[in-house]
Amino acid sequence: MSFISRILIGTPAILFFSVVTVLGQDNLTFEGFIEPSDLVDISSQANGILKEVMVERGDRITNGQTIARLNSDVEEAESELAMARVEFAKRKVLRNEDLYKKELVSIHDKDEMETELKVSEQLLREAQAKLEIRTIRSTIDGVIVERFLSPGEYVGEEPIMRIARLDPLYVEVVIPAEKFGIIKKGDKAEVSLDIPKPRKYNASVIVVDRVVDAASGTFGVRLILRNPEYLLPAGLRCRVRFNAR
Repeated sequence: MSFISRILIGTPAILFFSVVTVLGQDNLTFEGFIEPSDLVDISSQANGILKEVMVERGDRITNGQTIARLNSDVEEAESELAMARVEFAKRKVLRNEDLYKKELVSIHDKDEMETELKVSEQLLREAQAKLEIRTIRSTIDGVIVERFLSPGEYVGEEPIMRIARLDPLYVEVVIPAEKFGIIKKGDKAEVSLDIPKPRKYNASVIVVDRVVDAASGTFGVRLILRNPEYLLPAGLRCRVRFNAR
């Protein structure tokens, strides 16, 4: 759903018109809204009982970080058993290597033992894969927005938590149709905020909608705003002054 559609659905008309109000005398300054560049609901590949959750709402996390685990007693036991079988198969191959060189073991027996080792190693990989999917990891760098489940609850298809990517941020702006063609992808802009303190930031246009919304006579523009230190939260209103070429 486009930014314009989100505004038109469930937002009072008075708010919509304030969004597209031209603020600057140069006619290229508009109100905008800062959003996360990504919003991800993290689920589990496997069903089961949630054993532990390592993060809370507001925590900053990194891609690949372990954020939760399902109960995995059975999978851990299967993995340990598979590991024991691999170690046994390796010892068996090594013990019989000298016997084969002395021609006390046939090529058939040697091949059978090596095949048993390969099968054991494959079964170990499968057991480790089953164990691994009981660990839930973040798929992005970001911040925990909401946690839906707690330890002890059953995990099915529903998400466990929601993560927002805050670097970069997106700045969404709705612009009157008469400005179409003036603002282009790659244009620079100045984003002004009053929260947490009055300051201006540089941003770049990355998306210009190619379809004008007939109902409102507007089109959407998205800018990218770098936020490496997470100093800016999403959800703020801002003023955007375009430096159109």
